Amino acid sequence: MITKKHNLSELTAPLPSAGDMRFGIVVAEWNREITEALLEGAVRTLRAAGCPEMNIHIKYVPGTFELPLGAQFFAEYTDVDAVIALGCVVQGDTRHFDFICQGCTQGIMQLQQQWNMPIAFGVLTVNDMQQALDRAGGKHGNKGDEAAAAAIQMVKMQIDMEAESPEHDVDRRKVN
Repeated sequence: MITKKHNLSELTAPLPSAGDMRFGIVVAEWNREITEALLEGAVRTLRAAGCPEMNIHIKYVPGTFELPLGAQFFAEYTDVDAVIALGCVVQGDTRHFDFICQGCTQGIMQLQQQWNMPIAFGVLTVNDMQQALDRAGGKHGNKGDEAAAAAIQMVKMQIDMEAESPEHDVDRRKVN
């Protein structure tokens, strides 16, 4: 849980090795200054955990609303172990913010369950651009770091649980 004083880039425990893991990162082009900073954080965290550059695949979508479909394309057409969705929605004067945030959140949650694949939610939902800057490498760290860490931890959990399962030869990327 994030608090006002929490730095998103500070991890409480070391990450598992991501040396054999494959990640897709889908990035919204809207609010690009912010989403590129989130991407830098996510890639930095993956690399620090040992993920080879060749196992990090990046694709762009027009906006945050398109992140779930971009994540689904990774699940459907690639062999990644997890997807990291990065976007930023800034509150405006209309309810557009609410619809975009709700659609993206529900879409990503449904995809995780449908594809049996971790999809990390690296989407900033902020009141103003300063809050976004503070959470994309500013005084509150980088949400991209947090999303990548969550993706690594969830892939590790899935790998461990599959190994413990009597049906461990099931390829999680084929279940949908």
